[in-house]
Amino acid sequence: MDKKKIKRPVGPQGSKRNNGFRTFLFILIIGAFIVLGLSSYSTGKNLEKVDLSDVINRANNGEIAKIEVVEDELKITPKDKSEATQQSRKEAGSNLYEQGLQRNEKNQDLILTVTPKDTTGDAWLSFLSYFGPVILIGGLLFWLTRSAQGQGNQAMSFGRSKARLYGNEKDKVTFKDIAGSNEAKDDLEEIVDFLKNPKKYEGVGARIPKGMLLVGPPGTGKTMLARAVAGEADVPFFSISGSEFVEMFVGVGASRVRDLFGKAKKNAPCIIFVDEIDAVGRRRGSGMGGGHDEREQTLNQILVEMDGFEQGVNVIVLAATNRADVLDPALLRPGRFDRRVNIGLPDRKDREAILKVHFAKKPLEKNVNLDALAAKTAGTSGADLANIANESAIIAAKHNRKTITQDDVTAAFEKVAIGPERKSKVMNDKEKELTAYHEAGHAIVGHVLPDSDDVHKVTIIPRGGTGGVTWFIPPEDKSYHSIVEYKDILARMLGGRIAEEIKYGVDRVTTGAGNDLQKAAELAREMVTNQGMGEKLRNQVFHVDDGMFMDRMMHERQYSDETAKLIDDEVEALIKEAADRARVVIKANVSHLELLKDALLEKETIEDEEVKKIFEGSHMPKAAALY
Repeated sequence: MDKKKIKRPVGPQGSKRNNGFRTFLFILIIGAFIVLGLSSYSTGKNLEKVDLSDVINRANNGEIAKIEVVEDELKITPKDKSEATQQSRKEAGSNLYEQGLQRNEKNQDLILTVTPKDTTGDAWLSFLSYFGPVILIGGLLFWLTRSAQGQGNQAMSFGRSKARLYGNEKDKVTFKDIAGSNEAKDDLEEIVDFLKNPKKYEGVGARIPKGMLLVGPPGTGKTMLARAVAGEADVPFFSISGSEFVEMFVGVGASRVRDLFGKAKKNAPCIIFVDEIDAVGRRRGSGMGGGHDEREQTLNQILVEMDGFEQGVNVIVLAATNRADVLDPALLRPGRFDRRVNIGLPDRKDREAILKVHFAKKPLEKNVNLDALAAKTAGTSGADLANIANESAIIAAKHNRKTITQDDVTAAFEKVAIGPERKSKVMNDKEKELTAYHEAGHAIVGHVLPDSDDVHKVTIIPRGGTGGVTWFIPPEDKSYHSIVEYKDILARMLGGRIAEEIKYGVDRVTTGAGNDLQKAAELAREMVTNQGMGEKLRNQVFHVDDGMFMDRMMHERQYSDETAKLIDDEVEALIKEAADRARVVIKANVSHLELLKDALLEKETIEDEEVKKIFEGSHMPKAAALY
């Protein structure tokens, strides 16, 4: 098929003539105000008002140098002044001699000047008082109207779409530029084929999906995949975030939706991409304003526009979210977002491919092992891996190296995963010892329990928001977790607090375990409420709305108070069991706890191989076994 040229939004077309006229109008307005100010200043100059009789007496005594008569107004210049400082007023139709001014020796030098009244200032003042506001308002409206035609003005374009148009770029994104996500790319290939060859599908009566929903955790490449679809199909790509539809003014969001879909139809075939669609696509009825809520009106307009696509209008709507569970069912029905593409976290093979893409244009030393890095980064997203590559380059540049070393990559990985080192934080010997016991407690419990992950590193150097870190990395990617695995994780989480308790006493434990206790409580509750892993509530799931605050306030709990009490009891039992198992393990291996503590105080950081050597001979007591 013939490729349709991409239509780009018309930008501001202001010529030099228009700019000159706008400048002239601005100068005219400013000049008018200047003239008005000068006129007001000249006519309203502050002169002292005096009585006519006083003026006559002083003139007869020779105390006045000059009197200027302007109609009935008098301007008086005393003999000791060079200009008029006083003013007065005579009777209409009479002169000063009739008012009592004498012709004598004392006032013979008096200069009596009669001048016609200058009406220029009054004329300007009168003109500007009548027409000045009209000129000002007219000029302001003209400027706003002209500026509204440009891209940067928002005052006159609330209802216009803020979508950005991509296409014809030199660096187009295609599927070749995206590593991993092979299943997602296979699903999206159909969209590309339709945009390229619509008649092939129409010829057999196939109805092409109007919309496709990309679902996955943050950083998994949903936006890049959408742009790759546009790049592969070589069609315009309108990109907008869901939050950009909604404003404080009612009806603005719906207007922007209409404007966006109108532009898309004019540029068909094309793709509309709505990122974070859950910002406007949340289930209706969850807001405070009912059906008149601005967000819901915007959602209704999206539904109407997607229903309004005529046969032959080749416009595909792609949307991305990491909260598909909160979307309105009307969005997900056939005829709107017909398909759902799940984009999960990359596996080891995909992580290695992603790392190679991000390190491709960076100078790596030959001994850098990206495969080993991929093995360590289980559970990370593509964005995390891109960040590791960037941090590696920053660290290398910081140390004035031209190439990136294995140490740079390792340091970048640890910085991204567990936070930067805070070497500036100074701990006294007592705090160092307590931290060493705490981290050693985590390590020995995690090492001994059979279903825990391997210890990767133990350090008492503060990192991120922690005083020390014991880092566990799974040997391989896991899609599922068993009850015994979760219980071992709970026990190692509490290992630090239990080690403090054993060495210093129950009442001398510190706040250092606060984060551990919080995470343990969250995991235990997750096991009971969402995974059906409780003892008495086995195989039962209790929905807890973890959405926005108002959503939790508006929806009733789906279980009774008695069940809530059982859930709390189950969570408490899991935490107690984990603490008891950790205590048994540490007491049975207290010598190894001491060895690791001493090594940490000496070296501050212990790597995985050395940890294994220190823990040789450690064992799991029968009292801590689950099977």
